[in-house]
Formats: sequence, C-alpha cells, structure tokens
Amino acid sequence: MNAVVVRSLRWGGVFAAALLIAAGGSGWLVAGLPGLVSGLLGTALAVVFMGLTAASILVASAATRGRPSIVVFFGTVIGTFLVKLVVFVVLAIWLRTQTWLSPTVFAVTAIVAVIGTLVIDVVAMRVTRVPYA
Repeated sequence: MNAVVVRSLRWGGVFAAALLIAAGGSGWLVAGLPGLVSGLLGTALAVVFMGLTAASILVASAATRGRPSIVVFFGTVIGTFLVKLVVFVVLAIWLRTQTWLSPTVFAVTAIVAVIGTLVIDVVAMRVTRVPYA
C-alpha cells in the first residue's frame, strides 16, 4: 500500500506544480491579482487535501498493522474525507464573499485539481505492483 501512496504523492506533486503555474498564470490573465491569488489558493488547497488523504491512508495502515481490519482502515480514511468535505464547504462559503478572490478561477482550479488527483490516484493504483501477501 505504501508504494501506491508514494507514487500517488510523487505524481500528485508534479501535477500540483503544473497546476500552480497554469492556474496562477491563467488566473492572472483572466482576473488580474485576484485571479492569481485564486489560482494559487485553489492549488494550495488541493495539495493540502492530497496530503491529508495520503496521511490518512498511512495512519490507517499503521493502525491496522497489516491485519485486514476493514472497519478501522476505512473508518479512518472516510472520516478524514468527511472532515475535508466540511472544511472545503466552509472555506468555499467564506471565500465566496471575499473581494480579493475570483470565485470563478478558484472554482475552476478546485475542479481541475479534484479531477486531476482522482485520475492520478487511479492510475497509481493500477500501475503499481503490490504483492498479495
């Protein structure tokens, strides 16, 4: 499982760097300084959430100590997901009212980040060789 997480984080870091440049640059071109800040903030949020997902998987793996305890493992991962969901909704509601932020650039960056990290996680899971035992 750790090989999948490492590969996912490695590819996710490359994706986040590319997204940072693309979102910041296009945000600057579309909306000026608020667009730049929105692109950078959307990318930073994606990086933090990607790290929390990886950390929850590592913590859950350590908590189960290799034993197949589905309840503990998925309880940890799903619990982290729910916390991330609540934090994102609260941040999105709060950020929507801020004048220094371009909501469109932030939303597009967040959507691209979510889709990109999901694709990376799936590809990393499919191509990483993990022994059965």
